[in-house]
Amino acid sequence: MKHVVHVTGLTLGLLAGSAFFLQSEAQSGAALKSRIDKQAESLEQKVVAWRREFHQNPELGNREFQTSAKVAAHLKSLGMEVQVNVAKTGVVGILKGGKPGPVVALRADMDGLPVTERVDLPFKSQVMTEYNGQKTGVMHACGHDTHVAMLMGAAEALASVRADLPGTVKFIFQPAEEGAPAGEEGGAELMVKEGVLNNPKVDAIFGLHINSLTEVGTIKYRPGATMAAVDQYAIKIKGRQTHGASPWSGVDPIVTAAQVVMGLQTIVSRNVTLTDNAAVVTVGALHGGIRQNIIPEEANMIGTIRTFSPEAQQLVHRRINEIATNIAESAGAKADVKIDIMYPVTYNDPKLTEQMVPTLETLAGKNKVVITPAQTGAEDFSFYQQKVPGFFYFLGGMPKGKKIEEVAAHHTPDFFIDESAFVLGMKSLCHLTVDYMEQAKKGAK
Repeated sequence: MKHVVHVTGLTLGLLAGSAFFLQSEAQSGAALKSRIDKQAESLEQKVVAWRREFHQNPELGNREFQTSAKVAAHLKSLGMEVQVNVAKTGVVGILKGGKPGPVVALRADMDGLPVTERVDLPFKSQVMTEYNGQKTGVMHACGHDTHVAMLMGAAEALASVRADLPGTVKFIFQPAEEGAPAGEEGGAELMVKEGVLNNPKVDAIFGLHINSLTEVGTIKYRPGATMAAVDQYAIKIKGRQTHGASPWSGVDPIVTAAQVVMGLQTIVSRNVTLTDNAAVVTVGALHGGIRQNIIPEEANMIGTIRTFSPEAQQLVHRRINEIATNIAESAGAKADVKIDIMYPVTYNDPKLTEQMVPTLETLAGKNKVVITPAQTGAEDFSFYQQKVPGFFYFLGGMPKGKKIEEVAAHHTPDFFIDESAFVLGMKSLCHLTVDYMEQAKKGAK
């Protein structure tokens, strides 16, 4: 049976009007991004200068005093409402657009690491400090200096078009992503606790991480579980001290600890369902004894755990306890196991990811935006994602033409970032903001 549809002149007029309206909106969004792009390009050297200043003067978590002061002054100069001392040293800037729309948050982390820099740069860090009782240098060995500089640039670019911005942007400059000092709270968890996602309430949050092992011009992302949950553990093996020449008269905690180390290796290889989950159990330090001919009373080990699901996390925690306790008991020793839960899985909201990836593909080129395997590194951006939809992606910072084996990984003394990545980083943050706002506006109609 054929269905005949009668189209009136009024219907045609409405359809034509709707098509014209949508086309005008698309052109408006494109024009807005074009203006932002020109501003971002003009800011490149300014952003490079900021980054070099931060790189030369790194500060550890919850101690980012100079960094946060510089950020706050910049945001105030742009006419924003600025909040300081959020979660210790955090800074939040609120940019209200000239048109109604959603609230988008953009986040950068500010802290450096206890690493002594080896890269020969004119702005090399010479800062020294004491960390966990050891003298060490301080270095932006994970690229947080670049994150701060790029977000400052994005703030200036978006502020330049505020009259035409259909929504509000909340700029979150966060301390202590690498973890707060012992005995202190900090990082994204504390920012969330202090209400950074409220007043005004955030609808979506975006964040990027520079990557020294990805070529400049490339952006990587992953829907769903992107970076691992991270926990840390400490195991104290208590034995019975004796002379090293007569080990039979005591209980050796060092030999017991060595057996525990080997036992922990079987958790991933024999207990975790590797076809469903990846996991890591690493022993990072093992200390015991003071002299060659004394078997000490105790040995201590610390390590890190990485998992991608609550089920795997619970399994690994249980097996660490069982293995350490039972091996120690079999040796006549006692194991005291403590596990601290740190950051949850960094989870990219699948719907938001699908919605925003075309923005990055249009900006960088479809062949330059690629899905990455899940990363066993961890990110406290995950605390924001527990509360609102979030999208976290990786920006290439490796010089073009280099091979991965030729460059240094993150958290190392030779870590290096190509500053030509910064313009794409700024633009990506701005484009995601504008496109999310424009899409929200269309959805509300």
